[in-house]
Amino acid sequence: MSVSRRVLLRSVATAAGTLAAASLLGSTTTALGALAAPRRRRSRLEKLQILQVGVGGSIAPYDRQQLRSHPDVAFTGLCDVDSDALAAVAAELPEAFTCRDFREAFSSHGDRFDAVLVCTPDHNHATVMLAALRSGKHCYGQKPLVQQLEEVALIEQAVAANPGLITQVGNQRMGNIGRQHAVDILRKHLLGKAVEAHVWIAGPPDEGNGYFYYGPLPEPSPPPANIDWPLWLGCAQDAPCREGLVGLRWRSSWDYGTGQLGDWCTHLLDVPTFAYDLRSPISVLSQTHHPSGFYHALQVQSTLAYPGGEHFANATFPVHYCDKAQAPSRAALGLPPGSFGSTGTLVVCEDGVLNVAPEGELEVWRDGKAYDWTQLDGLEERFPRNHWHCWADAVMGRPDAFVQTPFLAGAAMAEAGLLCAKAARFPNQELVWDKPNLRFTNHEEASRTIVRRAYRPGFGMPTAGA
Repeated sequence: MSVSRRVLLRSVATAAGTLAAASLLGSTTTALGALAAPRRRRSRLEKLQILQVGVGGSIAPYDRQQLRSHPDVAFTGLCDVDSDALAAVAAELPEAFTCRDFREAFSSHGDRFDAVLVCTPDHNHATVMLAALRSGKHCYGQKPLVQQLEEVALIEQAVAANPGLITQVGNQRMGNIGRQHAVDILRKHLLGKAVEAHVWIAGPPDEGNGYFYYGPLPEPSPPPANIDWPLWLGCAQDAPCREGLVGLRWRSSWDYGTGQLGDWCTHLLDVPTFAYDLRSPISVLSQTHHPSGFYHALQVQSTLAYPGGEHFANATFPVHYCDKAQAPSRAALGLPPGSFGSTGTLVVCEDGVLNVAPEGELEVWRDGKAYDWTQLDGLEERFPRNHWHCWADAVMGRPDAFVQTPFLAGAAMAEAGLLCAKAARFPNQELVWDKPNLRFTNHEEASRTIVRRAYRPGFGMPTAGA
């Protein structure tokens, strides 16, 4: 069955904006008040018992390290399709059960964990996270939250159906006080209402074998001996393995990753999303000279249009999102000569311009001149936060705990990033997005090809259409 629930999606979107703003601006009671009953139950736990699905790779070890540093966290389950990675981590945590198929963890060991940490390749995020939520498990999911636009709606529905569960997306940079202050400045209109936003990310390289890969397509090859290839594919359709795909190249692939724009959307679109309760865009236009094939498009310039509202100076709010360090013109913005960093989030407001780097370095200009933003009236004190500990404390029911990037907020960021990345398959064509019905009203082919996928038997979304 295909997802099309207009009323539910609208109510979920409203909740997403309210929860996102409250979680970052200190209104902890508003953000978590509805979760009081489950949190009281969880507060009696001596340890928060976690199953990690995906234990190796580039991010999973650091997530595990950070959570293990919490005094009340224990990893009681480990799951990975890589037998070598699984054996290595199991040697560190001999009391944890192990399995290679996440479905076995839920069917055979569900009483041994309270929460799930999901660190799989992007294409399997939704199937594992939905299994967790529908099994009554709290969930920490790596970014981007999902890989398909339809999966955004499925996650939103699952969260709405399980309001007592604590969720968080891997967005650790929001723990930096500079990014928190940026949200504060924008949301309180300390620089006036917003006019537009420019967001850009360095790279990826044209070719090479780094974190992203856009080189020639390798020939099919046998999967590594330590990889259970059918389980690695998970919900994706049967396909051959290719050199480097299991390691990092999946991040750039159309079937398994989200490309540079999708991978970084959570870290860069978070500030405007939280500041302005951004929900669903009404259109997307992506321009590139390298349309997507097996890999996502390269050198993309995308523009999202959001409907206007109380935070915006005009009837629509455009967000320009680019890769290859395509920063905006300083002269066009009325700023003094200089250069921006290779990655940034910049918001143009009626009375000034704000730019924040990924790690929180914050710049403000007023009347074309650099301005000491700490002198703005209305700023509140902010503190560095451990992103992982915030989630664990919230699950455990700690009275001052709150979640920095719950799934509903992460879903809004993923939706924006996926629209930009996927629309590059139809370059220079503005696609009008109808979120409640999960379709582009002016482009039947785009609706058919970039909104959803067909799932392998045994790994399908419980309510997803083919």
